[in-house]
Amino acid sequence: MDIGIESISTFFGFTRIGVHDLFEYRKLDLHRFSNLLMERKSVSLPCEDPVTNAVNAAKPMIDALDPGERDRIEMVITASESGLDFGKSLSTYIHDYLGLSRRCRLFEIKQACYGGTAALQMAVNFIASNASPNAKVLVIATDVTRATAKFTYAEPSQGTGAVAMLIGNKPEILELDFGANGYHSYEVMDTCRPDVHVETGDPDLSLMSYLDCLSNSFADYESRVEGVDFLSSFEHLVFHTPFGGMVKGAHRAMLRSLRVPVNQIEDDFQRRMQPSLAHCVEVGNIYSATIFMALCGLIDNIELNGAKRIGLFSYGSGCSSEFYSGIITPRSQEKVRALKIKSALDSRYDLNLDEYETLLDLNEKLLFGVKDLTVDVSPYQQIYDSHVAGSGRLVLDSVDANYHRKYRWA
Repeated sequence: MDIGIESISTFFGFTRIGVHDLFEYRKLDLHRFSNLLMERKSVSLPCEDPVTNAVNAAKPMIDALDPGERDRIEMVITASESGLDFGKSLSTYIHDYLGLSRRCRLFEIKQACYGGTAALQMAVNFIASNASPNAKVLVIATDVTRATAKFTYAEPSQGTGAVAMLIGNKPEILELDFGANGYHSYEVMDTCRPDVHVETGDPDLSLMSYLDCLSNSFADYESRVEGVDFLSSFEHLVFHTPFGGMVKGAHRAMLRSLRVPVNQIEDDFQRRMQPSLAHCVEVGNIYSATIFMALCGLIDNIELNGAKRIGLFSYGSGCSSEFYSGIITPRSQEKVRALKIKSALDSRYDLNLDEYETLLDLNEKLLFGVKDLTVDVSPYQQIYDSHVAGSGRLVLDSVDANYHRKYRWA
């Protein structure tokens, strides 16, 4: 059964800041910097939110469809920790600004960083049901870091961005191994967002939960897929990447549990996993979209002369996890490289630390529940003029007295 990701598109914001500079500025322990395996992170402008990120990720992909293909999109699923309303989903705004058919289901999924995989699997199962032959599903994982955890070790890893995917029966990016899935989930308070101003948790507990879920979700996968072997069945691996160091530690722990000699573990990491970190080290954690950013990084940065099976691990705090697999091909690489992701990342505006602080303060005023507000770009006019104006990207313009968000094309 040929089902999976037909097309993929990304957006990682207009600005960035160096993580080492941020460590020094916050007077964090520089000995811990190398453990992050990060270089830079994306930072939101006040005229950006999860809707603009999502639309800016999806629009090039949607615009490339012919009218018949566009009208076959029968479901728009967003995955986010950055919802703007307790009832109204982000999908409603996104669907409107993408100009999609009204013959469509619109809804939102939330389960921390696992949400993107949950949305993908829901879409895949709808396509597999053949309830609507040749239908397609638009899945968008989108997040912003408004409640930045200042002066903590979480702050340097918090990014912003979105990944959009078209799911259907012509999977040119990733053909999923349908039915080859392993799950492991339970209640744990490792990280949470109990308030719009707070993102908190226990980093040690979160690491332990991540490692536990990797081991046990693969064990469940192994029980369902005959003859699978973690070391030989997957030519490459893609994990949810809060920061590169966490992925490297998880890979090391998994191989130690399989009694792989120490001198072989680093070689295996460099060969099978390091390429997936290429974009992650430049953007930071974008929550439910991060695993798909890592997927793009892998496809972009490996030698891909034929079909390869890869293993994917998705984890969301709280917690829910899944191990699954699929096939990538040279066509996958052709389509991902056409996105020119590295060029887009390199073109972001380099913030100095005063500008970074100004943006954080301005972003605090645009959290969930705001109304009667017009977005003023004058405090960051230079950045807006050089990187946003004339870009054709969607930006937030205002929020009216009834909380309705209004957007415009820059």
